Amino acid sequence: MGMAAIGTVGTTGVGGQSVGAADIAAAVVATDGMLKHKNTYEIISPEDIGLLRSSESGIVLGKLSGRHALKAKMLELGYDIDGKELDDLFARFKAVAGNKKNVTDDDLIALVSDEVFQPQVVWKLEDVQVTSGTLGLSTATVKLIDANGGEHIACSVGTGPVDAAYKAIDLIVKVPVTLVEYSLNAVTEGIDAIATTRVLIRGNDSITATHALTGEPVNRAFSGTGAAMDIVISSVRAYIGALNKMLGFKNRLTSQEVRETKTLHASV
Repeated sequence: MGMAAIGTVGTTGVGGQSVGAADIAAAVVATDGMLKHKNTYEIISPEDIGLLRSSESGIVLGKLSGRHALKAKMLELGYDIDGKELDDLFARFKAVAGNKKNVTDDDLIALVSDEVFQPQVVWKLEDVQVTSGTLGLSTATVKLIDANGGEHIACSVGTGPVDAAYKAIDLIVKVPVTLVEYSLNAVTEGIDAIATTRVLIRGNDSITATHALTGEPVNRAFSGTGAAMDIVISSVRAYIGALNKMLGFKNRLTSQEVRETKTLHASV
């Protein structure tokens, strides 16, 4: 049997219709009912047509999948998330699912890792627009939201779209940093793969920490990770995450110094 016959020849389903690859890929509806009453919705099992069951529910997540199906899948992957974390993850999942036929386990792990392990929010990405081409410099416009809900917009040019976006962020945050490390990886294959970015920054005002082995003071570095289908957005998320870590660390140091000063004055 040739490859062209796969979509039309297979196990007979309802009304004599055959079940093939196209039918399997499209079977992402009624996930809530499927989770609660599998036998009602599962007319045939994956094993009957030579496929392995990826999970007990047998559900492939897609753009029609709901919050309940996402939560069940994340539990299966070892992530027990709820509340705002689940809401935020679901919003990002729907954005990805709208551009991909099926969302893989690797996609979900990348999204939840980016969502759950973000630092204290000092700055939040609202929007980024970039323009680039073979002629001239790339330009970027970035809108960030501060901790009080205020909007800040800046534009900049750079040697590439990521460089331009980073420079626009620097204009808003106004904290001089050095980009020590930048790495980009694709979680899955294909043009619709999710990109994960990791950056390492160091503040130019030399936030020091003590070396674990030598005990000597060293300039502290802060890492950030981001995940998105767009490389620029993934890179911006990672950069803002690293900045938030650094600024959050500074804020904690300042608060600690204030408490120590008050304690000292109270004891005098």
